[in-house]
Amino acid sequence: MRAPAINEPFCCSWSGGKDSCLALHRAAAGGAIPQVLLTLFTEDETRTRSHGLHRSVVEAQADALGLELRTVSTSWENYRESLVALLEEARQDGMKSVVFGDIDIEAHRDWELAVARDAGLSGLLPLWGFERCDVLDEWWQLGFEARIVVVRDGVMSRDYLGRTLDSGLASELEAQGIDACGENGEFHTLATNGPLFRHSLKILAGEHVKRADCWVEDLRVA
Repeated sequence: MRAPAINEPFCCSWSGGKDSCLALHRAAAGGAIPQVLLTLFTEDETRTRSHGLHRSVVEAQADALGLELRTVSTSWENYRESLVALLEEARQDGMKSVVFGDIDIEAHRDWELAVARDAGLSGLLPLWGFERCDVLDEWWQLGFEARIVVVRDGVMSRDYLGRTLDSGLASELEAQGIDACGENGEFHTLATNGPLFRHSLKILAGEHVKRADCWVEDLRVA
């Protein structure tokens, strides 16, 4: 369940955050061949459905990673069928598996494996079962970088938006009882640099916007 076979072409369910990025790295480091990033967007096609990132930001990530980005616009109600359609298209183009970035929430894993199965692909979770602190340590040791771009209102202050998720910030969050990995939805990140990147992501800090129960940093590409 953790890794594709050597030389196996695979796609990645791409949120733009640290976990999907590290999962992509682990799969590629094992000898599999990343080919496609898959991202679902809002109905107006401007922002990612999961983290509210502007399309230009995710496109810049794909360019920095040297990978094709495939997208589809959808509502939350049609999210599953839209993702299955993207995965089926990837399978028809030769993908054997799809990589997800979840770590230890079983409901998320079960949903992802079911969606992959519906599309005729193997669902793989390279980070699954690892301690959350170990995932962060690996992230930093490899030289990856990420900034906080979404915080859940009432859980974290919007002052954290735009800050780099380094070990110091992780300790600060843990001291407040906040999971430093954000696995429970406390916050989301944007991966901006690391071993997979051909160049660092150049972005402009944006205003803080309230969407539903979250504060979002409205970033743009520099």
